[in-house]
Amino acid sequence: MKTIRVAAAIILQDNKIFATQRGYGAFKGGWEFPGGKIEPGETAEEALVREIEEELDTRIEICELLDTVEYDYPDFHLSMDCFICRVRSGGLVLKEHEAAKWLTGETLDSVDWLPADRGLVRTIGCYLARRDL
Repeated sequence: MKTIRVAAAIILQDNKIFATQRGYGAFKGGWEFPGGKIEPGETAEEALVREIEEELDTRIEICELLDTVEYDYPDFHLSMDCFICRVRSGGLVLKEHEAAKWLTGETLDSVDWLPADRGLVRTIGCYLARRDL
């Protein structure tokens, strides 16, 4: 099975997480954490900075790796490095997404997450809860 490597941004601001709704492709309409494919020769961090600039016209600061999600879709295996990030500059302009929301730990389950992102939601909820202590 083909493996696709991607990087995802868990953009944190005021103890809320930025979620986006896909505007294209087989998973159009599903909710995800923004990011994209890691190109040959790129690190996951480099790919993520590039993808967020392209998709959201925003520069981010990568703070830490939260998790790596391994998920088998019917046609491919997804390996997704998920990083906690902060906005450095830009207004999170939706260029490729249908919609976006800022979600709290309590509202993380309020959107229809793509399958690979569902498991990550619980990890993020725990991360946000630890920050509240």
